[in-house]
Amino acid sequence: MNERYYIGDMELNAYLDGELETSGRTEVEAWLAGRPEDAARLAAWRRQKEALASLAADVLDEPVPPRLAGVTARGGRSRGRPWLRVAAALVLLVAGGAAGWFGRAALPGAAADGGFVERAIGAHVVYSPERRHPVEVWADKEEKHLVTWLSRRLGHPVRPPPLAEAGFRLVGGRLVADDGGPAALYMYEDANRRRITLYVRRARGDGRTAFRFAEHAGTAMFYWIEGPLAYAIVGRMPRNDLLGLARVVYRGLGGP
Repeated sequence: MNERYYIGDMELNAYLDGELETSGRTEVEAWLAGRPEDAARLAAWRRQKEALASLAADVLDEPVPPRLAGVTARGGRSRGRPWLRVAAALVLLVAGGAAGWFGRAALPGAAADGGFVERAIGAHVVYSPERRHPVEVWADKEEKHLVTWLSRRLGHPVRPPPLAEAGFRLVGGRLVADDGGPAALYMYEDANRRRITLYVRRARGDGRTAFRFAEHAGTAMFYWIEGPLAYAIVGRMPRNDLLGLARVVYRGLGGP
């Protein structure tokens, strides 16, 4: 496996939950075969998931409370047993979220601090709905100036990768504030007017990290560190779709 490709917590969680296709499972298993620390961490997540699921197992056998039996959200009669469906959903929520939550403790602080996540998602939420002023500098008019300006402010080249193969074109970009420092925000749009943003700032540490995943109120992001910069790709789309875009961005930035 190429040493510049990383399997992160998101993919390990998806592997644990049985959400990966055959090729994805093969990649994860090959990664784990050579990395006993990650294999041990995944085993610990599996035990946590099983333990949490067992805590709620008895709920599924409880009788339906009279006040809930057969009542739908609209006040009508429900088919089946809604109480059991609610209980089962809670079990899946707790068990499925366990690995990702406990995995937070292992995240490096440079790009994984909560403030970085909040600011990257916040910038997307604020600017992506704008129709007249989504960016400060439009790519179709001044892309060269845009790249030079943002690169100078971050003290490192920050060239937005082309995403035509994924169906997105560069709209433009802007400078935003990130905890007292500058960050670059590049915006892309597809033929259906879906927008994604690439948020870039100086990393607060050395080295590099795997793709990490975060989500808030329907807006998702993958983020990572490569060299002196921390990157985040943000959008309102299923996580697997966004992961595919993150990989295209990563390759476009010089990854494998």
